[in-house]
Amino acid sequence: MRAVLSAVLFDMDGTLVDSEKLWDVGMHALYGRMGGVMTEESREATVGGSAESVMLHTYRDLGLEPDPAAITMSIDWLHAYVGELFEGGLPWCDGARELLDALHADGIPMALVTNTRRHLTEKALDSIGRHYFSVTVCADEVPRGKPAPDPYRRAAHLLGLPAEHCLAVEDSITGTAAAEAAGCPVLVVPNDIAVPTSPRRHLVSSLVDVDVATLRDIHSGLATEVA
Repeated sequence: MRAVLSAVLFDMDGTLVDSEKLWDVGMHALYGRMGGVMTEESREATVGGSAESVMLHTYRDLGLEPDPAAITMSIDWLHAYVGELFEGGLPWCDGARELLDALHADGIPMALVTNTRRHLTEKALDSIGRHYFSVTVCADEVPRGKPAPDPYRRAAHLLGLPAEHCLAVEDSITGTAAAEAAGCPVLVVPNDIAVPTSPRRHLVSSLVDVDVATLRDIHSGLATEVA
């Protein structure tokens, strides 16, 4: 039989809240602090990445030795900087809050699955609302962040569901790859960067006019046959 939609797993930055622009500010500040200038190509290469992968790219981009201690310090600095920006509040992506409200009213479990660290995610949840999510999974709580499947596999496990029964909602190439690798069909809502199509992805321009019935239809169209 075909897998039935039992939960929705949401990415955070760029999918629910338009926080990628705040990460842009932080990344430009980091490059400036390290004596460089971030190009558009470099920013595109890091969108949706884990803290470690983003910082490794940054150090290589700037021709710096990727010393583990220095990378850790830079990650901590970036998260502290962006954390201050988060405290000013996070703008919703179009249609995101309405969709969360609809799923919550319908009793469909939701998970937040993000490459952002736990302490910064907690600040974001002050804006988004913790009550929406049955579980939240952050990159520093799994062996590997996105694009590895670990965050989505953990979310499905915590919900007690097979991954194919969960529809992931993502905005980035990195996050979409992670969800697919975990076995989730994916609704892709590209933010600033185009995401390629695939048989396990359904692309929409925004979450406006996406309701629970639409999610069920999308999941049904993407879900694989399961025993």
